[in-house]
Amino acid sequence: MSSFAHIIERNEPRNIKYTVNPNPYAKGSVIVECGNTKVYVTVTVEEGVPPFLKGKGEGWLTAEYSMLPSATHSRNRRERNGASGRTQEIQRLIGRALRSIVDMKKLGERTVQIDCDVIVADGGTRTTSISGAYVALSLAVKKLMADGLLKESPIIEQLAAISVGINTNGKAIADLNYEEDSTCETDMNVVMTRSGKFVEIQGTAEKNPFSHDQMMALMECAKNSLDVVFAKQSEVLA
Repeated sequence: MSSFAHIIERNEPRNIKYTVNPNPYAKGSVIVECGNTKVYVTVTVEEGVPPFLKGKGEGWLTAEYSMLPSATHSRNRRERNGASGRTQEIQRLIGRALRSIVDMKKLGERTVQIDCDVIVADGGTRTTSISGAYVALSLAVKKLMADGLLKESPIIEQLAAISVGINTNGKAIADLNYEEDSTCETDMNVVMTRSGKFVEIQGTAEKNPFSHDQMMALMECAKNSLDVVFAKQSEVLA
């Protein structure tokens, strides 16, 4: 038992489900469910790269994120006049996360576009999007290799993300739903590789500041939860 176990109340994610290849036109697609949160992820691949990469023999990967109007308790307006600040922040996070585990040289001069559309939002939409995007990207790479467009996989390592937080009892919990997220003392998103390396940590004390021990408990909570997510991804991709 770890020295922070007494601070952890829940260190497992909600029930995870992947429905693979729902879209016959995308190179890779998946509907990922984590609890009641549901995200539709597609991957498209185009020949060519943005101007700043032309002639360098490298590829590019970018992401877009959106939330369908009926995804939340009250209807969201479609973002017709450009992405909001929150949307831009999330899609940049998804793009950064996936680029961290892709060898762009092996991808060649191609652009990978990942689209994450939230069907139902019940907490953890950005982390669910990242975990689902890894699966959809893996499916796309398999298809590109089967078609002879890639000689070897450009994916360096497995990637997933999870939300963790400190609840009103001062305890660490994993994979917060909407109600837990809206009342928690601390909210944190952790993006990690399967080898245990961190890609990004986003953490904020929403109310009371959190202690060093609570921080360590959150990290342990995230790692334990991500072990489950990694296992589910591998099971689906097998």
